[in-house]
Amino acid sequence: MTTNTIARIETNVDVEHEASKFGLSVIIAMAGIIGLWGTACMISGLASNGAGTMLSGLMLAIGF
Repeated sequence: MTTNTIARIETNVDVEHEASKFGLSVIIAMAGIIGLWGTACMISGLASNGAGTMLSGLMLAIGF
């Protein structure tokens, strides 16, 4: 004779904590992508215009 048994396992998960970890991971990933894009744009501007033109443009934008 065989007996069927059902094992019930409960796991306590803090959903708010997991959701905030996921949200923070998304924000950090997006900040990294934006930083890489900004660095690529700065290198491209330096390569096409030169450091002097970039510096004078920065001073003009700031208002000096």
